[in-house]
Amino acid sequence: MMSKKNVSTGAPAPGTKTRKRPASKPKTKLALLEAMLRRPDGATVEQISKSLNWQTHIVRGAISGALKKKQGLTITSEKTDNGRRVYRIAA
Repeated sequence: MMSKKNVSTGAPAPGTKTRKRPASKPKTKLALLEAMLRRPDGATVEQISKSLNWQTHIVRGAISGALKKKQGLTITSEKTDNGRRVYRIAA
C-alpha cells in the first residue's frame, strides 16, 4: 500500500494520517550508559557492567572519559549505606 505524499515537498498529503513513532531506545552503549545515569535513582557500577556486559574498570573509564571529559556532563556519586556508589548525571 503506497502512502500519499505531496510530490513537490515529499510531505504527507493533506487529510492523510501519519503515525507517530514511539520514543526509540538509545542505540549505542554510551547512550545506554547515559540513560542509566539520568534515571532519578542513578546506577551503580555493578548494574551498568551487568547491563552493558562491560568490566567494571571500563564503566568507570567511560564515565570519566566519554561523559565527563568529552561531553562535559557533571557526574555525581554518593556512597549508600551498603557501601556501594550510586552515580547520577547532575541536572
